[in-house]
Amino acid sequence: DVSRNSRESDEATNTSQEPISFKSSATTSASSLSGINEGPEYLPDEDSPGSSIIEGNLPRGQSLQHLQNRRQDYPQRVSSVPIDGIRAPSNPELVDSAGNIRRHLTPMSNNMSRSSLPRPQSAYSVVSDVQRGRSPGLMPGNSHMRAPSVQSRKSPDVRQSTYAELLNTPYPQQAPPPITLDNSGLRNVVGNNASLLSVQKTLEMYRQNVKKTNDFAVQYSFAVFLISVAQEQGLDFSDPKGRKHNPQPFRDLDSPVVEATVASPYELVREARQILQRLASAGYPFAQYYLADGFASGLFNKGKEDHNQAFPLFVLAAKHGHAESAYRTALCYEFGWGCRKDPAKAVQFLRSAASKRHPGAMTRLGKACLSGDLGEKRYREGIKWLKLAAESADAQYNAAPYHLGCLYETGYGDDIFQDLNYAAELFTQAAELGHPEANFRMGDAYEHGRLNCPRDPALSVHFYTGAAERGHAAAMMGLCAWYMVGAPPILEKDEEEAYEWARRAADMGYVKAQYAVGYFTEMGIGCRRDILEANVWYVKAADAGDERAKQRLAIIQAAVSGQGTPMEVAAPRSGKLAKGSKDDKDCVVM
Repeated sequence: DVSRNSRESDEATNTSQEPISFKSSATTSASSLSGINEGPEYLPDEDSPGSSIIEGNLPRGQSLQHLQNRRQDYPQRVSSVPIDGIRAPSNPELVDSAGNIRRHLTPMSNNMSRSSLPRPQSAYSVVSDVQRGRSPGLMPGNSHMRAPSVQSRKSPDVRQSTYAELLNTPYPQQAPPPITLDNSGLRNVVGNNASLLSVQKTLEMYRQNVKKTNDFAVQYSFAVFLISVAQEQGLDFSDPKGRKHNPQPFRDLDSPVVEATVASPYELVREARQILQRLASAGYPFAQYYLADGFASGLFNKGKEDHNQAFPLFVLAAKHGHAESAYRTALCYEFGWGCRKDPAKAVQFLRSAASKRHPGAMTRLGKACLSGDLGEKRYREGIKWLKLAAESADAQYNAAPYHLGCLYETGYGDDIFQDLNYAAELFTQAAELGHPEANFRMGDAYEHGRLNCPRDPALSVHFYTGAAERGHAAAMMGLCAWYMVGAPPILEKDEEEAYEWARRAADMGYVKAQYAVGYFTEMGIGCRRDILEANVWYVKAADAGDERAKQRLAIIQAAVSGQGTPMEVAAPRSGKLAKGSKDDKDCVVM
């Protein structure tokens, strides 16, 4: 009975205190709001957890009793941490902006169970601090609160990125740089008395470190470095015995240690291929492209092109946003490399690469729109792509200025009018980027004064040389002509140099050069005179349809039968020839 009476007394007491609790809560909210602007002078009493909510006419005892009743069901706090202590927020920006807010002094915040240990830094600290520490009623109108932003939320996921940024990255999309293990620069630092690690040991150290990392860029760079080392060691798939020889002991000049064995170039290529295949399977676009290019070039298939394995890798890298792979995929669809020919899909991938400003794709798409060879006959779009390609041309894809210059040289359609000056500018742009035909055209223009260009032997020789060094046979014959006559003081006459350039062009199958070499050999110009060798070159030129070679063969045949002499049509050796003094059709050689 005593316990029942005590319980009924407690219930009556709690019932009688409910209105007071409501008023206390209202007063507390008002005091908390007012505390925002009161500044640091408003501080709670350290000895009384409920003293911060005593406002107005509310008795102190009732407030404390109310808090005690509300907190009886919660576990006891550790005495070392005050109940009304301010929890250190995980976001430092909130400390600076709202340091004066006593946000844990309301009854609602005191009811929350807190650990004595500080909460660890949260990746979602902005949102968690707002949701846990602040009353929802304070969020809309509080000017001290910073709205949670997406940029301030760091993802806790440590996985590799999905490389989706390549979808919006224009060409060129730079791959990770290769690793350079050249220790020659350290020799000046350590001196000659100290020894450096050998190349083989250094390579092994890098290999062990690469195995410990999950960074795709580091693994990719190491794979590229392995291939470069293999190529430096003389990688040659044409030698069937090269893959079977035993590795020889290796002595590095920078190290006194003699290595027991050195990995063969084919083992290094095999290791690089395994690394690239692992990265490609993980979706790394640079590895997918490098692996595909290796199959297409025969690097990973014993020197034999394997487009069947290269094509799907090109497609995967293209779908990851790799512009070069999209262009290569278009070429595969155009020529049927590893797939069936499909001009529509070729245009689709060309547009994908062209949208990333790939010069090669824009050039091919522009030519396709002008010629219609891929089923796209769109004049204005073709002109647009060619102009864009000319603006972004580089040393690798340098054909766009040349093709656009050809259009301006003669005029094309309604939008391209003839403009020789602009054509010369475009040819010059392509020539400076290394385009062989553009170099030849400018060399010819400065030799004969075409395209409104003045006659300039120096510039003519300059552009002819640029084309000849890149394997242009006609430019080689242009240099041969300049060396035959000379252009003092720019160029001295040199018949031996003229013969060498003509011989290089003749070896490439250039018919005009074959006749010239035959004539030089017959007359002994710049070389030893040899009628039999001259006859061989004349036969090659005559078989290709050169009329002058046929005439020379007839004259040689007549001389053999005693009806003439081989020298009867030869130019006088003592005569001075001047460049441009007569037409090419009257020149015996050219």
